[in-house]
Amino acid sequence: MNTPLVTSLMLGLAGFILFNAVFGVKFFQGLGGYILEQVDTLAEYLGRYNTKRYVDRVKRERIVKRKENIYAKYNRLVEGLILDFNMPFTLESFTSILCICFAIVMLLIVLFMKSVTLSVLITVSIFIGLLTFFVMQSRAIQAERLEQIMDAEDVICPLAREGVLVAIKKVMENDEYISPALRPYFQQFIDNCENNGYSFKQAIQLLNRQLGPKFDNFAKKAIVFEYNERKGMADIFLDIVDENAVLREINMKKETIFRKMNRSFLMKTAVIVLFFLYALTVQDFREFMLYTDAGKMINTVMISVVCLCFARSQVLQSSMGGGGDKK
Repeated sequence: MNTPLVTSLMLGLAGFILFNAVFGVKFFQGLGGYILEQVDTLAEYLGRYNTKRYVDRVKRERIVKRKENIYAKYNRLVEGLILDFNMPFTLESFTSILCICFAIVMLLIVLFMKSVTLSVLITVSIFIGLLTFFVMQSRAIQAERLEQIMDAEDVICPLAREGVLVAIKKVMENDEYISPALRPYFQQFIDNCENNGYSFKQAIQLLNRQLGPKFDNFAKKAIVFEYNERKGMADIFLDIVDENAVLREINMKKETIFRKMNRSFLMKTAVIVLFFLYALTVQDFREFMLYTDAGKMINTVMISVVCLCFARSQVLQSSMGGGGDKK
């Protein structure tokens, strides 16, 4: 910008402010209100559209069994994230927000890269990296929940000789034995058995669905014990305590290996980034990497490789992890 242009812009801005002040025109207030009104209208339309899609999907899944393809995998992944992070979204609203964020990020990258193709590649890589990060956090939440379920089983099983319901009621009398995150489910089980007219089988099956696959073994043995109790049969629950001890040891070893892999990946990535930033202090290298098509291509490839390697590492860990929580 040369001096006359800057001077003209400053004079124009001063004139605009003076005009608004003298005639009481609230230009920006009206413009802001109009933008907010349009955003609100768009959000309302999007909400109605997503609600309709959600209802249609639920109806369709009751009739047609979901086929195992990339869409089914995406739906299962997002539903798992929504459940683990307790997000107030449906699958459809999450996807809409994801698409909006994708468009905004891509527009920002286009402004910098000046290339739509490279911007798309970088944005896809970044979102794969972000999604992988949230999957990694989701796996940590699932591991914590698995540990809480095993802790509850370890306390309940030795007391089950007097009956599963009696054992759970005894354990629930102390706040320290069962995690606060699981207590509502066990309390609902007690209420269902005593006050809501559920049979023991119905109540324990509901509890099993709420706690997940890890509780399958306990629920099956509880039903067998409740309806076919014989002398010495309560020892079947002690197997669960032994299994939990073995599972804890396996999970601890896997966690140590995964932590080492993640730390190694982060350190290598940090070294590459720091070296790249240091290299940018050299003018010729900076101009080549930031302002030429070849340099931008190299940047795109580097970002994509880092994000995809991170995703690949987490996929590998997911295929080895989740012991005891999978059917």
